Amino acid sequence: MNAQTIRDEWFSNTKGDILSGMTVALALIPEAIAFSIIAGVDPMVGLYASFCIAVVISIAGGRPGMISAATGSMALVMVVLVRDFGLEYLLAATILTGILQFGLGLLKVGRFISFIPYSVVLGFVNSLAILIFLAQIPFLIGGSIAVYAMAAATIAIIYILPRYTRAIPAPLIAIVVMTAIAIGMGLTVLSVGDLGTITRTLPAFHLPVVPISIETLLIILPYSATLVIIGLLESLLTASIIDEMTDTRSNKDREVRGQGIANCVAGFFGGMAGCAMIGQSVINVTSGGRGRLSSMVAGVFLMILIIVFGDLVAQIPMAALVGVMITVAVGTFEWQSMKDLAKIPKSDAFVMLATIAIVVYTNDLAKGVLTGVVLAALAMAWKMSVISVSGNVREDGVKLYTVHGQLFFGTMRAFIDLFDYSGDPDKIEIDFGNSHIWDHSAVEAITRVIDKYQREEKSVYVIGLDSESQKTLDKGFS
Repeated sequence: MNAQTIRDEWFSNTKGDILSGMTVALALIPEAIAFSIIAGVDPMVGLYASFCIAVVISIAGGRPGMISAATGSMALVMVVLVRDFGLEYLLAATILTGILQFGLGLLKVGRFISFIPYSVVLGFVNSLAILIFLAQIPFLIGGSIAVYAMAAATIAIIYILPRYTRAIPAPLIAIVVMTAIAIGMGLTVLSVGDLGTITRTLPAFHLPVVPISIETLLIILPYSATLVIIGLLESLLTASIIDEMTDTRSNKDREVRGQGIANCVAGFFGGMAGCAMIGQSVINVTSGGRGRLSSMVAGVFLMILIIVFGDLVAQIPMAALVGVMITVAVGTFEWQSMKDLAKIPKSDAFVMLATIAIVVYTNDLAKGVLTGVVLAALAMAWKMSVISVSGNVREDGVKLYTVHGQLFFGTMRAFIDLFDYSGDPDKIEIDFGNSHIWDHSAVEAITRVIDKYQREEKSVYVIGLDSESQKTLDKGFS
């Protein structure tokens, strides 16, 4: 990495990155605590994980400006492991997750994100927006008038303030103002400290206390494998979304390796596995964060808040953070995709809606995305499996067949049955100008058609092949 790249990625947007990173740190605290509670571990496990992952990924990751930390999707996988085997096995599983992710990064699996259809990406984004919104509801149900007023005021500040100044991120100002009001007026509202005890200590290096054996490996491997899949799917999809928001490109393979390194470090310092967070990443970008410094600041400021200002942080009203996350949910949702439902192909609309439904119903991003990919692949296979020919006899007595559709193993049988072998004239031309020959099955299909005509003592000429189809045919006949 040369000096210019370092300047561009770290110091080209210093003020914006520092302020946005501080905003993200405030939003990370309650979520890290909540995710720890979901996983069944001490709140500091999630906080330590968020610190370690955010700092390490700022250096090792492939998407500047993207925020990674402890996440709810990963926490859900850990529940059973923690319940049945305890924290030490969770730490071991986190380290194994990192090792597996780093290995996949070396194998350059990041390129496979391009195989996820856009309809699935839209479903992923919209379902995450819905989940982010739904996660805020419990903090509002049964709340006092003060809670609703603070949440509404936070939303108002975030939307109105940027019209007058963007010097400081609006979410950061909203959180500070709402906290000052809550403390100054002595309001009795749910605060960050009510979610769990914050211990004002730095993370320390710790080797998981588990037996080093095949039995241990067999216990943690299924959980680690699931964490790897969820973590990479969420991280790579989030990276793609941030790419679009910032009109820049990320290094997906480096991101995979970086996620692996970050999870290894988190496991050795008492943290749970994590991955990219679309909500916090959107907060970061919309607050002005663009470079690696924003992620570094988010992690470091998170620890500063806990160690130095732990008592003050504990008094941040959850209503303010709920307001921030509601604006994130609204901003994340692709509203245009709903308006375009009637315009896009029905199969794409179905895939997007199915992805949203499965993710929201199961609260599992991996299940939704994988199901969406399978549905999209089946829809594409269905479209490609349709093949037809149109035939007419020219003035010179030659019958010309024009092929429509793709010729491959899925259309081989149908293609062979499309011709009138006994009723056709002595000369036949088969035009592939509107088709493509994909595989050996396609070559075999053409061979059988030619053989059938030759048994009728008729001549067949194949025309209109593109260069790739011609090469495939030539190899098959050689």
